[in-house]
Amino acid sequence: MMQILNIAAYKFVALEPLPTLKTEMLQALATREIKGTVLLAEEGINLFLAAHSAAIHDFLAWLRLDPRFHDLEVKESWSAAQPFHKLLVKIKPEIIRMNHPAIRPSAGRAPAVDARTLKRWLDCGQDDEGRPVAMLDTRNTYEVDVGTFRQAIDWRLEKFTEFAQAVQDHQDELAGKTIVSFCTGGIRCEKAAIYLREAGIQNVYQLDGGILKYFEDCGQAHFDGECFVFDDRRAVDAALKPRVNLGALSDSQA
Repeated sequence: MMQILNIAAYKFVALEPLPTLKTEMLQALATREIKGTVLLAEEGINLFLAAHSAAIHDFLAWLRLDPRFHDLEVKESWSAAQPFHKLLVKIKPEIIRMNHPAIRPSAGRAPAVDARTLKRWLDCGQDDEGRPVAMLDTRNTYEVDVGTFRQAIDWRLEKFTEFAQAVQDHQDELAGKTIVSFCTGGIRCEKAAIYLREAGIQNVYQLDGGILKYFEDCGQAHFDGECFVFDDRRAVDAALKPRVNLGALSDSQA
């Protein structure tokens, strides 16, 4: 029985003071027996959490009382057991490391395409202006190997900090196309899309909400495999069901 609610969310928003926010966040999560990871930085918040539904919703209600998080969008999935072993709240220089401080999504997002519009483009083989659509995977190699969009561009990144150099090395192959950057939940492809536009590449979009939102709205269409996730579920399919049954009594059942 799927009884544990898993949530993933991020928001680029100016945050301070971080030590106070970390203390408050730890207390709010611990008292509700929620496990997972929260990353805090001056540029925003990134979280992956899991617990029983009532605890998660109570925490989100508390978090959204803060005006900085009132519109935080959350992607949900379910598992039979807790996929995280502990609770961590960390202060980091960036909520997703890129090593390009000038890329600040909180100052303005790159244009985004929603999942249903993207599916329509992929169905047609072109965008609304007749340009071919190129899907650009901004994730690491081991994530891509679990599953990705059909014929997506994969630069075999070992870490996201390599993305900027990969753009410089492969910029010519992006010309004349509509580029849609994508990742698991949207955070990497948001920074990637801004970098691409600042590099002078035209017609760039980010996939709003990433693969998880696409699965929620459009299912398996144009996607081969599963989506890697950073917890004991290992991956989720297009129905957002985990590859590993965490409630199984043995590895053979899982």
